Amino acid sequence: MLSTLRADFRIIFERDPAARNWLEVLFCYPGLQALVFHRLAHWLYDVGLPFIPRLISHIARFLTGIEIHPGATIGHGVFIDHGMGVVIGETAIIGDYALIYQGVTLGGTGKESGKRHPTLGENVVVGAGSKVLGNIQIGNNVRIGAGSVVLRDVPSNCTVVGVPGRIIYRSGVRVAPLEHNNLPDSEAEVIRALVDRIEWLEEQIQTLQRVHSPEKTPVLVGAANSHEDHLSPDAPACNLRDKTIQQFLDGAGI
Repeated sequence: MLSTLRADFRIIFERDPAARNWLEVLFCYPGLQALVFHRLAHWLYDVGLPFIPRLISHIARFLTGIEIHPGATIGHGVFIDHGMGVVIGETAIIGDYALIYQGVTLGGTGKESGKRHPTLGENVVVGAGSKVLGNIQIGNNVRIGAGSVVLRDVPSNCTVVGVPGRIIYRSGVRVAPLEHNNLPDSEAEVIRALVDRIEWLEEQIQTLQRVHSPEKTPVLVGAANSHEDHLSPDAPACNLRDKTIQQFLDGAGI
């Protein structure tokens, strides 16, 4: 337990630029304090001692704003940053070196018994306000964007964003765990592709109208005259099943 607590302590200096000295981290970081309480409560829970583990968990929740059930299994080097409002369920499993931000819920989806909470692999980053629900598997090196809701398994080495969460693969690209500004926006990419398609079709309709009725060319509301530099009338038609949109549709419901 002591080696695990040392790993929890050291990881804070590696991942939080605001951590300046050990006294500040020890007394002013609720994430570390919540993990210290949990390590003790989890050990007593495994021994089979009734009531006391839940009482320790409740005291930790009162002091830190972080609720971790004593039955949850948490690896070493885990960092709960800020942590207010974090909820971790009884059968949740968190791998080594996970990074969890405030408002995260690792919860269940009903009253089923047995394993009902998610399992997170190693080096997983769960953004602020994210909800990971149900007995699902989150692979290693997964990044879950802030505010996402994840309801299905996620393979290793990819990023999940949106409600419901959609998988966006980042093959060959290494992103630091704190670079939240580099998360892809799949919805924006798909909307941009559809807007381009609509603008191109409007230009084609205007061209046809000028050919068939050169003296009276109706003006289409929302026509893409202002986008002539962006799209050419000779541009190839966008396939609604192109790569970007298809990846977005394939990720629906994840």
